[in-house]
Amino acid sequence: MRGLWGLALCLTVMAYGDGARETIVGGPCEGCENVFVEMPESLSATARIASVDEPGERLIIEGTVRGTDARPTEGIVVYAYQTNADGIYPRGTTRHGRLRAWSRTDKNGWYRFDTIRPAAYPDGDIPQHVHMHVLEPGRVTYYIDDIVFDDDPLLTPSIRQRYVHRRGGDGVCHPEKNADGVWHVQRDITLGENIPNYQ
Repeated sequence: MRGLWGLALCLTVMAYGDGARETIVGGPCEGCENVFVEMPESLSATARIASVDEPGERLIIEGTVRGTDARPTEGIVVYAYQTNADGIYPRGTTRHGRLRAWSRTDKNGWYRFDTIRPAAYPDGDIPQHVHMHVLEPGRVTYYIDDIVFDDDPLLTPSIRQRYVHRRGGDGVCHPEKNADGVWHVQRDITLGENIPNYQ
């Protein structure tokens, strides 16, 4: 049954604002259609997930997107969503909540999100994380490994194994705090890496 579900998702084609269409690949992907919901028509390399007045510790996520040839790739849409400082997804227009944003890589393949450090779900053993998706305009879309933080006590060795699939590269990031108290993580992405049915 899982195989049929995965096949159905691979054949699912979603449409958004300008009429472009991308196929969802990579197997079962709960909520992948939300990547297209309310995506702005104009995107830049820098985007804000959490507003400046959102409670929580400031966090900058940035990285470089590279193709299978290891060259930086311009024009790739990176989509991210996360919990707030209480570990919940604040109500939004989709189940992803309101802490969500899109970035489009620049000529150097670079993207950046300004946000807060997410909290873990209340009363659970799931570590802090930021969900990540890639949209290759005119081609495909898929989810990649979540960003998780290697200083999170919930990221035990056994749980870490559940998070490390290297979908789009390694999502385990080392957060560093600067003199202004802002956390920073680097999440580089390799297009199609370990994504089933990617061509």
